[in-house]
Amino acid sequence: MSSKDTPQNAHKVGFISLGCPKALVDSEQIITKLRAEGYEISPSYEGSDIVVVNTCGFIDDAVEESLEAIGEALNENGKVIVTGCLGARGDIISNNYPQVLAVTGPHAANEVLEAVHAHLPPEHSPYTSLIPPAGIKLTPEHYAYLKISEGCNHRCTFCIIPSLRGDLVSRPIGEVMTEAENLANAEVKELLVISQDTSAYGVDVKYKTDFWNGRPLKTRFEDLAVHLGELGIWIRMHYVYPYPHVDKVIPLMAEEKILPYLDIPFQHASPNILRAMKRPASSENVLTRIKKWREICPDITLRSTFIVGFPGETEDDFQQLLDFLVEADLDRVGCFTYSPVEGATANQIAEQIPEDVKQDRLQRFMQLQAEISSAKLNKKIGHTMQVMVDDIDEEGIIARSKADAPEVDGLVFVDSESQYKAGTLIDVKITNSSEHDLFAVEV
Repeated sequence: MSSKDTPQNAHKVGFISLGCPKALVDSEQIITKLRAEGYEISPSYEGSDIVVVNTCGFIDDAVEESLEAIGEALNENGKVIVTGCLGARGDIISNNYPQVLAVTGPHAANEVLEAVHAHLPPEHSPYTSLIPPAGIKLTPEHYAYLKISEGCNHRCTFCIIPSLRGDLVSRPIGEVMTEAENLANAEVKELLVISQDTSAYGVDVKYKTDFWNGRPLKTRFEDLAVHLGELGIWIRMHYVYPYPHVDKVIPLMAEEKILPYLDIPFQHASPNILRAMKRPASSENVLTRIKKWREICPDITLRSTFIVGFPGETEDDFQQLLDFLVEADLDRVGCFTYSPVEGATANQIAEQIPEDVKQDRLQRFMQLQAEISSAKLNKKIGHTMQVMVDDIDEEGIIARSKADAPEVDGLVFVDSESQYKAGTLIDVKITNSSEHDLFAVEV
């Protein structure tokens, strides 16, 4: 940021953003509002008048990371405001760091601004011309997250998100589409659609009609997919529950309107464990749906996440999960062991799994998935595909295919001396593969 962009005596706010993409969007909204009021966002502790830490509190490791970040900010700067999911979990922050200036929960941009105002009052009139139409983004310029709703209506027994972020609240589709259009006009090449439950979009407002550019649109998942597909950029769907109406977007993928990619958190395959988790799906129905999806769109990429070591999980339950993994033949898979998050009802189940058993199952699960992933990627050798440039280093181009979401999936390493701007689409031929990544040459 140059001196031309920000007044030299502007107050400076440091910002640390932890957790999931939904929290990142919260951070972007807060930063956008701070910049609109004339505050400068500082990249260092020593250059900041105050520091905001946006925390995660979903699992124990995230809590620990958030507490460490707060402690570091206090040690390095001393003036700290805390927001995010950990802020909604009782007195954890105040008990550990009573010197924190203010604490808010997630999705609380206005409350954070009020706290900043109280301890670092704005001295200038808003400089709205400093803010681009798409707002301030913390992602690279060529992709952005598009959050379409907040909260969740499910009550999964391992999850405390509803207690942190509340029930489902869908954004008006006209507002979502305007943001998406502004991002596309700002040369963002990929939108990653996120929420707690993307496929439930609009349920809370009974699919209310809204308007975008004078056009009436239903606030509904499949309608949103159709209209986002009109923007001419990559549209990637995350956090999709396998409801029947999800079938309606698969033809859009086959027609290349949106990316042939679905991120569906299946979590398990054993009927007993799914019931204990209160998950809205069964493994038999899921396998049937997956087969149907692949018949309609053979190139579809399926990503999912799973939990092993859930309370009461027997070796037979775990074996059912491994069998499902083989049968489903998923492209991208993440897995973590059950963590007894404070407030989760699953903690009350008597049959807690020993930590060594959890770790053993995690290792066996990931080993099997590595073999599946390796075999699937090996079949791509010799094929030509379109990839998006993410970066260029001394060894060549670092890119992603349509099957790869940023941060969580694999990469395509292209042996090339060409120089491209991030977000450029190029054609490559796959020459080799590993368990998670592809290697290619430009064609």
